[in-house]
Amino acid sequence: MKNRKSEAPERGFRQSEFEARTAKAQTLMGEQGLKALLVCTEPEVRYYSGFHTPFWQSPTRPWFLVVPAQGKPVAVIPGIGASSMAATWLDDIRTWPAPRPEDDGITLLADVLNEVAGMDGRIGLPMGHETHIRMPAHDFDRLRKLLGADRFKDATNIVRQQRMVKSEAEIEKIAHICAIASDAFESFPDLVTLGDTERDAFIRMRIDLLQRGADEVPYLVGASGPGGFDDIIRPATDRRFADGDLMLLDTGAVFDGYHCDFDRNFAFGYVPDEAKRAYDVVYAATEAGLTAARPGATSADLFRAMASVMSASGAQDSDVGRLGHGLGMQLTEWPSHTAQDHTVLEVGMVITLEPGMSFGDGKVMVHEEDIVIREEGPQLLSRRAPAEMPVIG
Repeated sequence: MKNRKSEAPERGFRQSEFEARTAKAQTLMGEQGLKALLVCTEPEVRYYSGFHTPFWQSPTRPWFLVVPAQGKPVAVIPGIGASSMAATWLDDIRTWPAPRPEDDGITLLADVLNEVAGMDGRIGLPMGHETHIRMPAHDFDRLRKLLGADRFKDATNIVRQQRMVKSEAEIEKIAHICAIASDAFESFPDLVTLGDTERDAFIRMRIDLLQRGADEVPYLVGASGPGGFDDIIRPATDRRFADGDLMLLDTGAVFDGYHCDFDRNFAFGYVPDEAKRAYDVVYAATEAGLTAARPGATSADLFRAMASVMSASGAQDSDVGRLGHGLGMQLTEWPSHTAQDHTVLEVGMVITLEPGMSFGDGKVMVHEEDIVIREEGPQLLSRRAPAEMPVIG
């Protein structure tokens, strides 16, 4: 089994990183006339505070963080999290004994927002695409009644602009989990054989990722079938591998709260001609994406570069909707590589290139790599897939 285990990056971030994130948010808030920024989802709370816990898996309790126009953020959280939040760089932590459905922190949050923003200051709240408000709808209605509905302004661009461009410390964590997953993918043919089931393969892959240093593997999907498959996001089944089968594995493993997200394709016994042609096309499309992925280009440019290769090769259209996306604390982040997304690529952005096409009788071929945008062009974080599909058995 191949093993290129490298030394893991330092966990967490230095206080200076959180200070810089907060200062940048406050600058953007000032440009928009906001006196406070309210965030309540796991990535945003963690981004500004460093509060990292698996307790977000429980939907019972809401969690709030208020970024003032000046100074450190204020945490407004259930009492159960007070000790963990106190271990972060924050020192103003307001709590209530949650769950308390009759007033689950809403009055306390309203008081903090009025204290921070004044009685009439505008309050930013992410409301746009790929954001959500993590509290019951009734509670948000009550908060707007307490504060005034017209005080809330969409602040999606603040968190989007900040989180799209990663610091070197963030990139180092993503690069590390990409290296772990690259090792696991390269060793995958040693883990399975003809007659094994998809479930066998998924279990062994997950265990291998964990043994190599992944903290968790929350996302592991794929499919197998004779000559291909038509569904790439389902969980494993008890289907057994046979000669002429193709299998795709797509993993979003995590190290210190940061994801990788890329896939690899495998064949059992031999690669059917039709599948080989499709693999060659998406591989070439990825190369076109790598060539186009430079500072100043747009997500739409990447989409067109990859789509044009597939179209010129006679590929059937795929309805996946996009050909890659941002990557970081979440498996998928801004931007989306579509013809309509004109997000300009900046140095420090971590993105995936994910060309996909249909071929044959409704089968799908998808290829994905993780990269970071550098001044001189793209830097691969995932280890480049082989130019020819690996064959097992």
